[in-house]
Amino acid sequence: MAEVGFKKWIITITVITASLLELIDTTIVNVSLPTIQGNLGATLEDVAWITTGYAVANVIVLPMSGWLGSILGRKNYFLGSIILFTIASFLCGNSHSLNELVAFRILQGIAGGGLISTSQAILLETWPREQVGTATALFGFGAVVGPTVGPTIGGFLTEHFSWPWIFYVNLPVGALAAFFTYTYVRETPKTGLGKPIDWWGIALLAVAVGSLQVILEKGESEDWFAKTYILILTITAILGLLLFIWRELSYEFPIVNFSIMRHRSFSIGMFTSFILGFGLYGSVFVFPIFCQSLLGFSSEDTGKLLFPGGLFTLAMMPLIGKMLNKGIPAQFMATAGMFLFFVFTHMLSNSTLATGKEDFFWPLAIRGVGMALLFVPLTTLAIADLKGAEIGQGTGLNNMMRQLGGSFGIAALTTIIHIRQGVHR
Repeated sequence: MAEVGFKKWIITITVITASLLELIDTTIVNVSLPTIQGNLGATLEDVAWITTGYAVANVIVLPMSGWLGSILGRKNYFLGSIILFTIASFLCGNSHSLNELVAFRILQGIAGGGLISTSQAILLETWPREQVGTATALFGFGAVVGPTVGPTIGGFLTEHFSWPWIFYVNLPVGALAAFFTYTYVRETPKTGLGKPIDWWGIALLAVAVGSLQVILEKGESEDWFAKTYILILTITAILGLLLFIWRELSYEFPIVNFSIMRHRSFSIGMFTSFILGFGLYGSVFVFPIFCQSLLGFSSEDTGKLLFPGGLFTLAMMPLIGKMLNKGIPAQFMATAGMFLFFVFTHMLSNSTLATGKEDFFWPLAIRGVGMALLFVPLTTLAIADLKGAEIGQGTGLNNMMRQLGGSFGIAALTTIIHIRQGVHR
């Protein structure tokens, strides 16, 4: 049953804030890696595991979040994820070695996987069905803006304080989110309690998705299949994925309910979320490299360039939500979003070493509007036909596909950059 009045808004603010913790942390570390490398005396290759470990743990937990919510109760699982994420953030900031930091980032990634999809499921159940466009727009603000402002926050904290503060900044926010979740969020029935646990499914999912994520994170730096372990991981990922799908389709109590794929709108939405992740995370990844490596901008200045685009996204979200509530087709808006994203990439393709900071304003503003037009309609399309327990399963799978799309995008763009550097040497 949907909430009303003050309670509806306090729950909305709480779950969006909690999801922002996870979404910002996907990119906040990136600009701080060189500083962490020097402080901990690690190599660049080793320090990359700070982001890889987080991403692997995150993408493994995402598809299981609906199942975990059905066993523990959605409120309990969400609250536990917030508390674990907050504790892991403190431990990350207090790390004295690279091994400690990587281990605690993995713990943070496990908690983050529960935050992102469960927050979306809670939000969708808090708002009336006829206002699902507004609910999705509110969640979309965090999903699109979070990865964009992450480098801004990370650069500022690293330059003006020290790298542990990129983790410590989560502590007060996490504490408040935990308090309001405990006080206001309603518990859901524990529909999965007492049913056998699919341990084989969990193991196969972890092996398959974990292997795939490591391939995408490390493939380019290891020259892809030139390294034996990348080849072994590729075979493992393919076999593991096939066995996992077979297991979940044949087992009575699966951890991932693939039957929701029968909803055509969900299948289309999940596929397009992969493309959205490719563009969202790929563009956030390549833009700072260009600005810092070729134009000589600082990490803080680069982050500031991305910030206005986030404001355009914020301004568009309520409008798009109202348009969806009034029945304007999601497909129409998503097509417009893809066109604007094409315009953004075309404008930036003409950048040169003489390009100034002011030249990036309008391309990034167009990107912000395009991302808003893409995320909200596509997410609304994906969950439109889902009900009850299917919402938790669907949001988990949909968010996993967006994360994997981002990993594919970063891997593809990294490879292209490497090839082009070889051509121009």
